[in-house]
Amino acid sequence: MPNIQRWEPFRDLVSLREAMDGLFDKSFVPFRGFAFGENGETNYFPVDVTETSEEITVRAQMPGVRPEEVEISVHGNVLTIKSQAHSETLEEGKTWHRREIRSGAFARNFTLPADVNADSANANFEHGVLTLTLPKSEEAKPKRIEVRSVETSATPAISATV
Repeated sequence: MPNIQRWEPFRDLVSLREAMDGLFDKSFVPFRGFAFGENGETNYFPVDVTETSEEITVRAQMPGVRPEEVEISVHGNVLTIKSQAHSETLEEGKTWHRREIRSGAFARNFTLPADVNADSANANFEHGVLTLTLPKSEEAKPKRIEVRSVETSATPAISATV
């Protein structure tokens, strides 16, 4: 008796989708815009930005950077971090098989979620990680407003945070 298989039209569509995914995976060329330098090396550093009611904390991974080469500025609510990383110079007689360690000038600009008091900022650099603590300005901190009832003075006051 011959081997009969049931026809499933969606099986062919799934294999077409897998083929297209494979085509895009193999031919994807990374975007060479603001995040990449002329030779394809990245010229940015990854950051984490967190916020509490009192402060904003920025952590930036900056391996190969010396703390004295980091420049931080705050203008309004825009934070700018600049640095310089140095790489090994090309030497005669040395063959490079891969060169991925970044070098050169790097800069990032961030719009902070609130106004900060830059005069009270604290910056620490340890093991290639910059931790920047920016206390919020008094205007940016939450204010507590007491709500009173107008009807009777016997009603207890209600308070709310804005």
